[in-house]
Amino acid sequence: MSKNLVSIRDFSKEEILHILDLAAEFEKDREQDFLKGKVIACLFFEPSTRTRLSFEAAVNRLGARVIGFPDNRNTSQTKGETLEDTIKIISNYVDMIVMRHPVAGAADIAASVASVPVINAGDGANQHPTQTLLDLYAIKKTQGRLENLNVNLVGDMKYGRAVHSLVEALSAFNPVFTFTSPEELTLPKKYLEMLDESGIRYSQVQRIEDAIDDCDILYMTRVQQERFSDRDEYEKVKDTYRLTASMLASVKPNMRIMHPLPRVNEIATEIDDTEYAYYFQQAGGGMYVRMAIISYLLGYR
Repeated sequence: MSKNLVSIRDFSKEEILHILDLAAEFEKDREQDFLKGKVIACLFFEPSTRTRLSFEAAVNRLGARVIGFPDNRNTSQTKGETLEDTIKIISNYVDMIVMRHPVAGAADIAASVASVPVINAGDGANQHPTQTLLDLYAIKKTQGRLENLNVNLVGDMKYGRAVHSLVEALSAFNPVFTFTSPEELTLPKKYLEMLDESGIRYSQVQRIEDAIDDCDILYMTRVQQERFSDRDEYEKVKDTYRLTASMLASVKPNMRIMHPLPRVNEIATEIDDTEYAYYFQQAGGGMYVRMAIISYLLGYR
């Protein structure tokens, strides 16, 4: 039976560390061809820039070929075909499926019917495990470790799939979390209960200034308009947080600012050239991490 990456829980702590080590190897030598002859489908039912292109670049760097589509408009789903039927058919053509879908749980459905490994490239407001692995890669590069870090996550805790996956993954490394959000966008109860059961320390605040000076990682997120069914709710919270250079006056020297991107206006561009900004380098590591995930799931490394 194929191993999938639908949730970050599909990888053990040891597998996560293996992926990060393998990504570092690929960063040193990214021109590989051991997947020559393989075909990988990148099925993006929802718009994407970084995730789709970094996956396609990863596939090409490994010597495989890519087929797929960048959105849902030209697929048979517009004719009423079910996701299950789409995945069953495409499984006949390829060696792996990478899928992004706007509906939470869609990746589980795909994995349940696919005859090849499935990688979840984001399913609604649920999970984004490959984003989390590249986040961990960036954290380890900047801090030299994953253990015992103080991580402040800011913005959309409710709908932020990158946040949900990262909280689960970092919980294996004894973190201290701060969740900075308005009341309308607090972390879902199931994640708080998980942290309570695991004895992970956390606090919930509403102002960035309340915890910025103590953190090792400041993980900013945008308020995602596409996740809101109520436009008024979005308008109420969309500009709640904006990080400016003046707010960094007393932060720790090792503190780094991360963001799953795209940003809207939650990080002022004046921060881009500071020593604390790491979001562009963070995204740059995504190709190497995805090379590692693909090769691992296909049994090559």
